[in-house]
Amino acid sequence: MSTLTVLPSGKTIDVAEGTTLLAALLGAEMGILHKCEGQAKCGSCHIYVQEGRKGLSKIAREENERLDTIVGIGSKSRLACQAKVLGTENVTVELLGFGSGV
Repeated sequence: MSTLTVLPSGKTIDVAEGTTLLAALLGAEMGILHKCEGQAKCGSCHIYVQEGRKGLSKIAREENERLDTIVGIGSKSRLACQAKVLGTENVTVELLGFGSGV
């Protein structure tokens, strides 16, 4: 089990190992865009991982290719639908735009 902190709201969520960040955020009723229902086809669930990147699954080829098409990505960028919690450390993410949860 890991704790997920969501910025800018500061809300914390307990997340089970193997859960995607998207599933955790939706389960906590956080507002996050997700147009393709978690298929890594659209990039609308793009987030920034501010802390605890080692507590998430590695970026797979499909996610990396999708991230390459998104304006404004950086080294902290992930797709919430593809990043799975490993349960090894706590994670802090920043939601963007309409997915701010506030």
